[in-house]
This record gives sequence, C-alpha cells and structure tokens, in this order.
Amino acid sequence: MNLPDPAIAAAGCPGVALDWVGMRGIVLPIRYRDDVHAIAASVNTWVDLVDPKARGIHMSRLYSLLQAQMTDRRIDARTLRSVLEAMLASHSGLSSRAQIDLAMDRVLLRPALVSPMAGWQRYPMIVRARKSQGGCQFEIELTIGYSSTCPSSAALSRHATAAALSEQFGRSPVAPSEIAAWLSSAAGSIATAHAQRSEARLRLRLRDGAQWPEAEQIVDRAEAALGTPLQTAVKRVDEQAFALRNAQNLMFYEDAARHLHAAIMRDDPFDDFHVRVAHFESLHAHDAVANAARSGDYRTLAIDQ
Repeated sequence: MNLPDPAIAAAGCPGVALDWVGMRGIVLPIRYRDDVHAIAASVNTWVDLVDPKARGIHMSRLYSLLQAQMTDRRIDARTLRSVLEAMLASHSGLSSRAQIDLAMDRVLLRPALVSPMAGWQRYPMIVRARKSQGGCQFEIELTIGYSSTCPSSAALSRHATAAALSEQFGRSPVAPSEIAAWLSSAAGSIATAHAQRSEARLRLRLRDGAQWPEAEQIVDRAEAALGTPLQTAVKRVDEQAFALRNAQNLMFYEDAARHLHAAIMRDDPFDDFHVRVAHFESLHAHDAVANAARSGDYRTLAIDQ
C-alpha cells in the first residue's frame, strides 16, 4: 500500500531557499579517536535546501545514514567526510552543503596539586564537520573551567592589610613572631581579593590533512597557560596550594585571553582559532568577556540553533 508523503509536494507558501534544515539532539554511541569504549554523543545533522519549490528534506534518510555509518565508529576526518558525502548524495538536487555537529564530554582524570588525591573532570567538547563546494572543514570546540583572581582586588586587599598592620604595630620594636601571630589570626584577615570561577571556550579549525589532536593535549596546554585550573578531589594542603596559585597568577580577563592565544599559537595544528574567556564576576552582577582569534576574523562552523 502506497502511503501519502506530503513532503514531496511543492511548497504551499512562497518559495524560499533555506540555509540549514535538519535535526538536533540525536543520540549516538561513538568513539573519538582512540577511545576504547563508546561514549554518548548528541548529534545535530544539517543540509541546506537550495530548491525553493521543495517542501522539505528527507529526515529519515539522514537519520539512517548516521545510524549506519557512525554508531560505535571511530570519529575522525575520514569518517565524517564519508558521512557528509553520503548526506549530499541522498539529497541530490535538494542540497549543496551538509554539516554534522557532535557534542560530547571528555572526562579526564586530574591529579590534585600536592596530595595523592585525584578526580574526574568534565570538559564539554563539540566536533563540527561541514562539506560544501569548497571542500570539507573541521572544527573542534572545547570548554575549560578555571579560577581567576582580580589583580585590582588583590592590590586593594594588600593595601588594606598594610594599613591595618601599620596601625596595629606602629610602635617599635616589634618581634616578627608577634606580627606573624597577628596575621594568622582573624584580626589579620582585613580584606580578601575576589576570585571567581571562569570559563574558556576554544574553537579550533584544523589544518587540511593535520592529525587530529587528543583533547587531553589541548586541555593540558590551556590549563598550563592559565595556571589555575579547577580542581576535583582535594585535601587542605591542595586547597592551600590552590590559593597560592591564585595569588601567583592574578589575571584580568584580558590577561587570560592573551595567555591562551599565546599557548595555542605555539606549534599548533590549527589553521585558525578563536578564544573566548568569561569571568563570572563575584563583585559585579555581570560577566567580563574577552575574545581573541589568530586571523582576527574567525568564521565558526556553529549554526544558530
């Protein structure tokens, strides 16, 4: 029995070509690079609709392609290029561009700063692949959390402490042990520099033919550049070490963006990249955001969803 298919009928409204049409949030088990076990990915699939008279695309064809060619498969440039080519072949005459977005979590075991403790840290990651008449493009996006302590706040805190110290011990002479005892007491805690949880988003466009990097390599380079990555399992000795690191790595959001820009520029496999940092202010009710790119005009593959 032939069932009706309204999608093959001409569009009933004024004909307009559509930039991107597709599905988002498809769940697939995949393997990124050399993963031993499959991980869950949320997959978006898109094609353009260049025929203004066509009612719609073939969603079932796209879904079946993803299931057949990506389930439990190693995700790399070859796999993604093959899927994109199949997507366009299934929409011959309808589409000239195709894109796949794969959102997943890279979960890495991160050691504490001093103690033997360790814990798992989550790094959201998106792999994007697009095919058009100009060829294939690939983009990796990683989100990395870190702590940032404001240099201005630290300077004001030191100033307040120095003023209180002078008032408390204006007389002479004073034993160093007496000053140390005062600084270690609640009375010596005059002011605290404000720190906030912060976030860096890296969008990295791969060079043609470049070997795909391990996510851990990118994370390690970024966290080393920032100096204050978020911690997992800690003991008090780790917490103190983290406080010391914050004091040694005071940074405005502009500093963080520049540190990351310099770190990625060194010996990277990327044709272009974009860095966005956001400091979720503890002083203000707004966020502080900075952007930097190698080209100054980075064109992301992200599609407005």
